[in-house]
Amino acid sequence: MLRSLLLTVAAASVTKLKFGQDVNYPPYAYLDASGELAGFGVDVVKGMNALCSTLEIEVVQTSWSDCWSSDEGGSLGALLENGTLDACMTFTHTQGIRNHYVDFSHAILNFNKAAGLLTLLEEGRPRVDGNSHLAGLNIVDVGGWAPTEDCLGMVRNKCTGEKYSENYTLLVGDGNDDAMRMLRDGRADAMFIYSDQAKLYQCTGAVPPNWNCSLWENFGTDYAYVQTGQLEYVVNGTSLAMAKKGSKVPAQVNSCLGRFMETQAYYDVCEKHHLLDSCYRNSFFPAGEGSSHHAYKATNLLEGDCSSGYCPCPAPERWPGWVDDSGGSGVEKMPQASPEALPLVPSFLFGVALIANLLRGRQCRSKGAAVKSTAFAWQYPFFAETTANGIREPLIWLF
Repeated sequence: MLRSLLLTVAAASVTKLKFGQDVNYPPYAYLDASGELAGFGVDVVKGMNALCSTLEIEVVQTSWSDCWSSDEGGSLGALLENGTLDACMTFTHTQGIRNHYVDFSHAILNFNKAAGLLTLLEEGRPRVDGNSHLAGLNIVDVGGWAPTEDCLGMVRNKCTGEKYSENYTLLVGDGNDDAMRMLRDGRADAMFIYSDQAKLYQCTGAVPPNWNCSLWENFGTDYAYVQTGQLEYVVNGTSLAMAKKGSKVPAQVNSCLGRFMETQAYYDVCEKHHLLDSCYRNSFFPAGEGSSHHAYKATNLLEGDCSSGYCPCPAPERWPGWVDDSGGSGVEKMPQASPEALPLVPSFLFGVALIANLLRGRQCRSKGAAVKSTAFAWQYPFFAETTANGIREPLIWLF
């Protein structure tokens, strides 16, 4: 009798929760070759269930839209709203509208889910380049996914350092495939999306795809990122649980989650899913540096061309013979003259040009013009002036 009572009390003290995930987000959430639910989130839950006797989490398949909907600018999904699910897994803790409706557990991955902009390529050149402020363009957001549509106003252009214009038209696709379809058929000029999503959707055979592989083919040939590494919209990394606001779920799982993330088992899960660079390091992690993949770097740190799927910032335009020896001061200086750089003009024309340039510079200053520096360059136009807004303007055209 006493033993039966003790067992009943022990069973009653176990917290039972039901978490949902979709299956089109490898390596975080997918179906394995046998059709079973798999992914980083599932394996973390298995480890927690094994470690903590007072916690029992069941993972079920659901649609991401049952967790978070893009309707009316963003709202709680139906199954979180009505309590069918206690939480949904592997959502990014973003700033903005989500925080009005949900609470997040601690993160299971570090700040790894940067945003980016995808656009189509034409002969290797992006239709929308990295310097664009997006004014007058159609931008499609992936409905139900982070980064949410309000996050575009939070991130900065990594090539210019500025926020985007507010004068763009925001469209919402019904998931990743629909958003990519809108980009490919020209309804959208660019797509606001995770900066590793296109890479993860390359159908390599490692994970049975639950998306349209043909839409994502020719990454780096048909389309590429012109912005990556945009993290300004993120509060925390990928979470274990996103629950209805006011729920006790985060508090119910955080203690066990913290214990699990200090174990060898957490390291093993990170290694299994090739996420060592994104995981929180514990004592079982070997020494090493972070990821060097383009998806996790800011665009201004990239080099090369768009063939990798990740375009660098557009190179600043330079006239032939121009060299930048400003040393980071922002004041460009005269290059060393060379036979190739110096136009073959009569010496008297050179003298006339020089005198005219000096007189003009004197006139500009007497009128209070905002001139940062005068930079001489062997070029057509023959001399250039760098104004306060950083634009090099011609002073004298020789031809």
